[in-house]
Amino acid sequence: QVQLQESGPGLVKPSQTLSLTCTVSGGSITTNYYYWNWIRQPPGKGLEWMGAIAYSGSTYYSPSLKSRTSISRDTSKNQFTLQLRSVTPEDTAVYYCARSRDYLGQYDYWGQGTQVTVSA
Repeated sequence: QVQLQESGPGLVKPSQTLSLTCTVSGGSITTNYYYWNWIRQPPGKGLEWMGAIAYSGSTYYSPSLKSRTSISRDTSKNQFTLQLRSVTPEDTAVYYCARSRDYLGQYDYWGQGTQVTVSA
């Protein structure tokens, strides 16, 4: 059973960088052909895919967030990390990590989500 767990600060100040880590257990983030995704849901809105890192280490980003987003991984810890730069209150959301079998494929495992609020 694959489990994902998000961790990081719940409050970030405007203009700072939001950093979240997803720790994976029950499966390796290097296993062919899985993709490890970051998804968020602002209050009252739908899910927004932010980006992903593939089993190979290749990264993919939403065009709307690409200029502010970086996704990396630590294979020794079986973790992958999201960094979102220059945040504004509009980045307030519940942030999820999730696994998909293919790029932009259906998600089969999710973390429970973590609330991040951007506020001074």
